[in-house]
Amino acid sequence: MTFNYSKLRGRIREVFGTQDRFAEAMGRSNTSISQKLNNKSEWTQKEINRAVEVLGIDDVDIAAYFFAQKV
Repeated sequence: MTFNYSKLRGRIREVFGTQDRFAEAMGRSNTSISQKLNNKSEWTQKEINRAVEVLGIDDVDIAAYFFAQKV
């Protein structure tokens, strides 16, 4: 299954300015975050929880950011 992370990418730019700064806040490498945003590896529950926290995403909006399927 492939997910559309365009909304998540927009939020990352809005809050952190760059993917690199987001990766730093997540405690992950930029490569690791890039792989997740390009559907090369999956987000863990722990990573999703951390991203929600650092990006200020409301719990009711998690699905829109992390589980929107690519059409």
